[in-house]
Amino acid sequence: MTESLSVLSAAVRDVRDFPKPGILFKDITPILSNGRLFRMAVDCFVEANADLRIDKVAGIDARGFLFGAAAAYQLGIGFVPVRKKGKLPFQTESASYSLEYGESVVEMHVDAIIPGERIVLIDDLLATGGTAAAASCLIAKMGGLLVEAQFLIELEFLAGRKALSHLPVRSFLKF
Repeated sequence: MTESLSVLSAAVRDVRDFPKPGILFKDITPILSNGRLFRMAVDCFVEANADLRIDKVAGIDARGFLFGAAAAYQLGIGFVPVRKKGKLPFQTESASYSLEYGESVVEMHVDAIIPGERIVLIDDLLATGGTAAAASCLIAKMGGLLVEAQFLIELEFLAGRKALSHLPVRSFLKF
């Protein structure tokens, strides 16, 4: 897997001043647009979950859907979308989290997780950890056991692991 991680890391494109001046955005679209690289990225998640005995993958809106759904498919288990407020059509539970410029809310269907199910949370990027922490709260509200939070990329300088100190965190690429 070490060789795959090196190849994936080299494919992440830096975009300066996006979405606003002073931000260095880590763009994963070169990975998504290349079948071999996308497979490598999904395989990282599949391999990480092979021995965790999980029942479902929860993926965070929107890029967590890409990796989470593909990993769940490969593992032969269910996928649970964690969406931005107002995007799910059925009854939901919600959790809010802080952003540098205010608050946001994520939601999950109330019947998405059966109490006692073992869940892995997947997203593309761990930055400050706020969204993942809110998603972990939703999983707990539903009675799920969050086994691990997993990210393709971790921006270590933003210390997002602190917001997730209550659970195991795995990231494949660190910047």
